Amino acid sequence: MYRSNTCGELRLQDAGKDVTLAGWVQRTRKMGGMTFIDVRDRYGITQVVFNESVDADLCAQANKLGREYCVQVKGTVSERSSKNPKMPTGDIEINAKELTVLSESITPPFTIEDNTDGGDDLRMKYRYLDLRRKPVRQNLELRHKMTILIRNFLDSHDFIEVETPILIGSTPEGARDFVVPSRMNPGQFYALPQSPQTLKQLLMVSGFDRYFQIAKCFRDEDLRADRQPEFTQIDCEMSFVEQDDVIDLFEEMIRHMFREVRGVELPAKLQQMTWHEAMRRFGSDKPDLRFGMEFVELMDVLKKGTFPVFDNAAYIGGICVPGCANYTRKQLDQLTDFVKRPQVGAKGLVYVKYNEDGTAKSSVDKFYTPEDLAVLKEKMGAKDGDLVLIMCGDQPNKTRVQLCTLRLEMGERLGLRDKNKFECLWIIDFPLFEWSDEEQRLMATHHPFTMPNPDDIPLLDEHPEQVRAKAYDFVCNGIEVGGGSLRIHDGKLQAKMFDILGFTPERAMAQFGFLINAFKYGAPPHAGLAFGLDRFVSIMAGLDSIRDCIAFPKNNSGRDVMLDAPGELDQKQLDELQLKVDIHQENA
Repeated sequence: MYRSNTCGELRLQDAGKDVTLAGWVQRTRKMGGMTFIDVRDRYGITQVVFNESVDADLCAQANKLGREYCVQVKGTVSERSSKNPKMPTGDIEINAKELTVLSESITPPFTIEDNTDGGDDLRMKYRYLDLRRKPVRQNLELRHKMTILIRNFLDSHDFIEVETPILIGSTPEGARDFVVPSRMNPGQFYALPQSPQTLKQLLMVSGFDRYFQIAKCFRDEDLRADRQPEFTQIDCEMSFVEQDDVIDLFEEMIRHMFREVRGVELPAKLQQMTWHEAMRRFGSDKPDLRFGMEFVELMDVLKKGTFPVFDNAAYIGGICVPGCANYTRKQLDQLTDFVKRPQVGAKGLVYVKYNEDGTAKSSVDKFYTPEDLAVLKEKMGAKDGDLVLIMCGDQPNKTRVQLCTLRLEMGERLGLRDKNKFECLWIIDFPLFEWSDEEQRLMATHHPFTMPNPDDIPLLDEHPEQVRAKAYDFVCNGIEVGGGSLRIHDGKLQAKMFDILGFTPERAMAQFGFLINAFKYGAPPHAGLAFGLDRFVSIMAGLDSIRDCIAFPKNNSGRDVMLDAPGELDQKQLDELQLKVDIHQENA
């Protein structure tokens, strides 16, 4: 056998045992006639000692080893004279008797250490080496543990795991599909699923009652730190349930996960906040509740006919930043530049510093009296030493989103977004529709199968923009981790939805006929929810990006730099698919 023990399991009670280890050379150190080698595998690191006075040839062989050589070592466990309390195996070492080089290694492009000298692009190119690093490996071990816990939890609540197809028909309503040409059906294409949405609804029509799947999903969209072109969902659907049934069950799962993975006990009942309240208080449908700085609307205080910028605004809002009245002019100019960045899109920023001596200093002093600023101070709930930051605009929700970005930036600068603190809540009562400037029509906020709030169904004909959805998102630390909704199971109501979204009956039947027809055979009331597994793991691991909890992620351009994908097809493959590539260059 290649090994009798792993590199992480031997302890002082094993002293005197003859063992065989196998792994990679982490580092070598030569001290006089002694050579020390740290051998690493997935389970840990063990120090191996080669003594020149005992076996000069073996010691010479050890001196030729380089970093990341794959080796097998046989020897005897002994107590270390100089113990290392930072290593689980730090009380022992192996006195080597035999050494076998299983595979040599060229010098790695970066150090295989917890804190490596490799940049993101380099580590992604050599991801198979990056995965040898303990922090990355631990993230994947955490992901494994979480999927086991999730499967066991759902199994204990009568869910059945069902695999749905990866090659499906295109449903362009929503994000862009990845399409796959069909060789056997020339000129026709599959799509990779953005979600198993319609398929899991069909499983409810089939009577499966409770379904789940750890599902691969694909969306051809612009990428950010929390997005990948392919990602994994914890996908679930249930029959004969209301919204509270779904939320209660998955709250139980969430509490179970936090308890088992992080040792954190969440409240017995998580807060629920409507979409409108979240936008009003935080400018976001995924508010970060780890810190305050709630929005205060200031229209009644600052519209006084003295400052045209405020007087002409449709919304004026502010946040109170505690203890930051000592911000310098340079720091305030940096904040102004921050909100003017294209990613934020604001035209400017107004500040008021309430100094410790009780005086106030503002960037709009000449437009407002000290008495005006005192009223503002009371309205904001500010204290001496606090800084008030104000933004305005002609589109209330757009301005709130800009103010939200500033709020998060201040929370980051002040160290208030602690990754070891968890604030979770549900956002409910989303708008059923949202206006698309690009499409110049109403679009489904979630998807076309979301149930309207029964109280709002009379509004569908004349005021669809006012209709609330029976939808819910789970948010943790300002990140949308999961979301779902009650589904429409009535054919007439579904037809009404398609009509509002601009579908002709013919188009609706061509695109979703399989679901429409299925609903004619006694569709049960049903609802579902999907968690983003990658995001869930990244929160539990305290990561800023989901990439380090995915074994082989793509970069921010959607490329796999290790596999050099996507790439071109050779002409033979194109001919088999009966495709011709015609690349249109912009500005050609």
